Amino acid sequence: MVARECARSLDLALQGGGSHGAFTWGVLDRLLEQDDVDFGGVSGTSAGAMNAVVLATGWARGGREGAREALREFWLDVGRAAEGPLPGTSASQMLFGHMAPSFVPFYRFFDAVSRFISPYQSNPLNLNPLRDLVARHADFAAIAGLEDLRVFVCATNVHTGQQRVFRNHEVSCDVVLASACLPLLFHAVEIDGDAYWDGGYSSNPALLPLIKECRQGDLMLVQINPLTRAETPRSADKIVDRISEISFNNSLHQELRTVALIKRLLDEEEASGHSYTGELFRKIHGLNLHRIEGAKEMSGFETITRLTARVQFLEQLHDIGYRCADGWLEEHSVDIGRRSTLDLAGEYGEFIQGA
Repeated sequence: MVARECARSLDLALQGGGSHGAFTWGVLDRLLEQDDVDFGGVSGTSAGAMNAVVLATGWARGGREGAREALREFWLDVGRAAEGPLPGTSASQMLFGHMAPSFVPFYRFFDAVSRFISPYQSNPLNLNPLRDLVARHADFAAIAGLEDLRVFVCATNVHTGQQRVFRNHEVSCDVVLASACLPLLFHAVEIDGDAYWDGGYSSNPALLPLIKECRQGDLMLVQINPLTRAETPRSADKIVDRISEISFNNSLHQELRTVALIKRLLDEEEASGHSYTGELFRKIHGLNLHRIEGAKEMSGFETITRLTARVQFLEQLHDIGYRCADGWLEEHSVDIGRRSTLDLAGEYGEFIQGA
């Protein structure tokens, strides 16, 4: 597919978050309807990586309509797979945290036991039904051949703790499984002699590759993990859930703080009459950042609902994401290519002023 010229271009950064990734499905569904907006790159982690490779597969086969259809087929397949009679037996249950909320007491028991019994003991054959799900919906040869859409999938190197970003020609079924590898449930995924766990530990999602390697465009962050919770958690399970939310947002905060600081320093350089050099600095200085999130709606769901993969719930999340994207476009469509709608200085002002 040949890239078409379009002044209004978005690069997509997709967070992971279990079945809440269906919110991102809804956001993408609406953005793909916007014919006057092009897409240059997509970066994803965990469930965000699933969305990224499925979108890219559909894009390669049939452009934006192909991407919409591919995402719909994938998430409905996830939902159908969740209809299994026993917890932990379906691909979607394995992907989204082992089981449905109807088995919450058993999940809590399993979660406690998993601190003492590793997946190398409980799952010695390393069975992973996710492989079939990914293989059905992702065409990695097509992704490797894409010239107009850059794809970045993130995983965490077990030995170094550093992120590794896999690009179009490197992305494979193992790479996607590595990006979604929950270390208490699956064996680490071996790629090129290194072991990898879930990308959310180091990059959720990676922003820098989109800025550095894609053609100049705006960056749209699709965020599904709530930044804030109104109440202080007091029960053990809610404390653990909130720790998980904070941990999986931390790497994103670090990248956004870094971008905010660099943009402030470059603004100061420009104001003082000095010039800066380097393509990356030029891109960061001119970068417009946006974010679509369902903070109000998504914060109403407890963290454990990321384990729910029934069709009705996934479609509910899709509809929330679709409405959030539609509302954002109605208010900010004119801002694409013109200005940022994500106020980094407001969110990270204390950090960048004290640097």
